[in-house]
Amino acid sequence: MNILYQKYDINQWLPTTKKEVEARGWDSVDVIFFTGDAYVDHPSFGAAVIGRILEAEGLRVAIVPQPNWQDDLRDFRKLGKPNLYFAVTAGNMDSMVNHYTANKRKRSNDAYTPGGRQGQRPDYATTVYCNILKDLFPDVPLVIGGIEASLRRVTHYDYWNDKLMPSILVDSRADMLFYGMGEKSILEYTELIKKGVDYKKLTTIPQTAFLVQKNQDFATNKKWNSLDLYSYEECLEDKKKYAKNFMHIEEESNKVEANVLKQGVGTQLVIINPPWPPLEEKEIDRFYDLPFTRLPHPRYKNKEEIPAYNMIRHSVNIHRGCFGGCTFCTISAHQGKFIASRSEESILKEVDKLVLMPDFKGYISDLGGPSANMYKMKGIHQEICNKCKRPSCVFPDVCKNLNIDHKPMLDLYKKVRQHPDVKKAFIGSGIRYDMILKETSDPQVNKNNMEYLREVIKHHVSGRLKVAPEHTSDQVLDLMRKPSFKLFHKLNKVFQEINKEEGLNQQLIPYFISSHPGCENTDMANLAVETKQLDFKLEQVQDFTPTPMTLATVIYYTGYHPYTMQKVFTAKSQKEKLAQRKYFFWYQREYHQEIKSELLRLNRKDLLDGLFGKATHSPSTSTGSATAKGREFSHKPKRK
Repeated sequence: MNILYQKYDINQWLPTTKKEVEARGWDSVDVIFFTGDAYVDHPSFGAAVIGRILEAEGLRVAIVPQPNWQDDLRDFRKLGKPNLYFAVTAGNMDSMVNHYTANKRKRSNDAYTPGGRQGQRPDYATTVYCNILKDLFPDVPLVIGGIEASLRRVTHYDYWNDKLMPSILVDSRADMLFYGMGEKSILEYTELIKKGVDYKKLTTIPQTAFLVQKNQDFATNKKWNSLDLYSYEECLEDKKKYAKNFMHIEEESNKVEANVLKQGVGTQLVIINPPWPPLEEKEIDRFYDLPFTRLPHPRYKNKEEIPAYNMIRHSVNIHRGCFGGCTFCTISAHQGKFIASRSEESILKEVDKLVLMPDFKGYISDLGGPSANMYKMKGIHQEICNKCKRPSCVFPDVCKNLNIDHKPMLDLYKKVRQHPDVKKAFIGSGIRYDMILKETSDPQVNKNNMEYLREVIKHHVSGRLKVAPEHTSDQVLDLMRKPSFKLFHKLNKVFQEINKEEGLNQQLIPYFISSHPGCENTDMANLAVETKQLDFKLEQVQDFTPTPMTLATVIYYTGYHPYTMQKVFTAKSQKEKLAQRKYFFWYQREYHQEIKSELLRLNRKDLLDGLFGKATHSPSTSTGSATAKGREFSHKPKRK
């Protein structure tokens, strides 16, 4: 990593120690930020973004990365009391997802730590850090944010403890929670704190959550209506009530004109204010145009590389949000379903900075977002979007009011390709092919969309195009809010045609999930047969992991679909999960006898023949050859 620090000024980064604070001539710090990640000054790392935003407001901000919570707590004491408040995040991932696999086994590495070392943050990091700070500095305001706090803002099922937990505000004792992408919320909070407003009275800021005593009066926005949820205690007693709650929570998270949510827990109420409107272009540009060094802090100069940084060091994020609404995904719950896009100018300025990095060799690893192809997309008539409460804009079909013209991306990609120092810009994010293949009433849009697919295949993939059909069963896909697998067949056909016409030999890499709610063993057997017939040998696969605040997790815990209240089967035990997962690897001899016996027992000789008998195609080793590890959930999920 030393090549990165040939010439540097320590003051280009936010200070992390008392010595660095004093080197700036500061006698105190306004905001002290604690994060479970290593400190990387890059716009893909949340702590760096918030720190830079507050710095731009003239505040003195310090970051304490991965504090030691097991010694005498000197990391929590070393900078003393901040003038304004403490801020805490677990990091770019939920700490439990970071620590454990879908089978609840402890991971051997942590991608957000130098050398991938495990053990540098605690389980439930947000709560652990907050309780230490509250014990040490009980009178200092304490705020929390990031994906761990955001997705645990209401009563939620915790897979690792196998129980319902109340809002993270209860156990963490934090004074305020900023959910989602919290820049605007923390800016308003900071401005009011600076003016001397009592932090306990800051109850009107959008996209925040806080606790009040029941029957306590508190200020609210007069334009907001409120919606009462079943209490934490009621959810503990009745799983159906918990399921019904989720439908309201999801709808309110994805509405332009949302309600205040109220949920009782003990003698208190959790209050969740509505989200801000999507960021305007000038707002999101302002955040990304801040003076990021794009490098890890020099404290890591002589340490091993940070794996997560290696993945994104030469990437450029072009937009936020995802209107896919997949039931197993947390993006819309955290970033929202509405897309906030950067301007071309801002993106190209970042490319200009990126090419000057000392280790840049001409290749941009990803020019994308949560889903690659949603840049600049929004409703045609905003007044319709203002009244909409659909959790997905593309399921069960692409909304007629959604502008899915891929032309803005074509223009952007072309300009990036023309940069003299860029050899190739890869699209590493997953692509929603249902929007590309959708036939609209506008022939020009249809032409642009197909041209987009051709341009991506021709110029922007490194031999592989990643897409996520997720399953082959229409019943399971309906529960996932994903299109029929028939559409993947169409994509595969078009993909092969474009490859032939362009003289290329690219691969289509599909991702699949096992043990998702609604999935039976026969569905997995069908998946194995269908993908074998398409000549795919699957390795890019993932076992469903229940994570807080997803519809699939609610079904997993309750056994009911929140919108229909119908019962849904889910594989839960390790035995049941492995029984489904083995169908991904039907071609491995160790599974042959087990699969044959099960299909005979189920009287499904047709599936048995499809795998081992009458199938005309043999599995190819030329497709889907990446490892399963790449499918683990992260803060920046790419496939949709």
